[in-house]
Amino acid sequence: MKNLTFIAIGTFFGIVLYKSEAASWFRIYEMFKFDSFHMYGIIGSALILGIIFVQLIKRSKTKSFFGEEIKIADKEPSFTRYILGGTIFGLGWGLAGSCPGPIYILTGAGYWPVLIVLVGSLIGAFVYGAVRGKLPH
Repeated sequence: MKNLTFIAIGTFFGIVLYKSEAASWFRIYEMFKFDSFHMYGIIGSALILGIIFVQLIKRSKTKSFFGEEIKIADKEPSFTRYILGGTIFGLGWGLAGSCPGPIYILTGAGYWPVLIVLVGSLIGAFVYGAVRGKLPH
C-alpha cells in the first residue's frame, strides 16, 4: 500500500512539473541565459515553502501519513562538499538540460533521447557509490 501511495504522489508531481514546464529543456535553457524568471520563480517558491514546512515539521513533531514520527537529522556544516557537489550538479544540469527528477518525467512524456541522459545519470550514481568513501562528507 505504501508503494502505491508513493507512485500516485510521484505521478501527480510529475504531471504538475510537466504542465508547469519545469521539465522543459527550453525553460531550463532560458534560465541559464537569464532570459526568463519562470524557473527562478518555481525554484525560489519551492525553496521558501521547503524551509517553512521543514521548520513546521521539526517544531510540531508531525507524523507521516502512516503514523510514524518524522525526524529530520541535522547535517554537519561543510563548505567544501556543498560547493563541490553543487558545482558538479550544476554542470551536469547545464550539460544535460535537465536535473534528475525531470529525466523520468521527460521519458514518460515520450522524449526518448533523454534515455541517454538517464543512462549517464545512472552511471554517475554508480561511480559516486564506488568512490563515496574517498570523498569529503
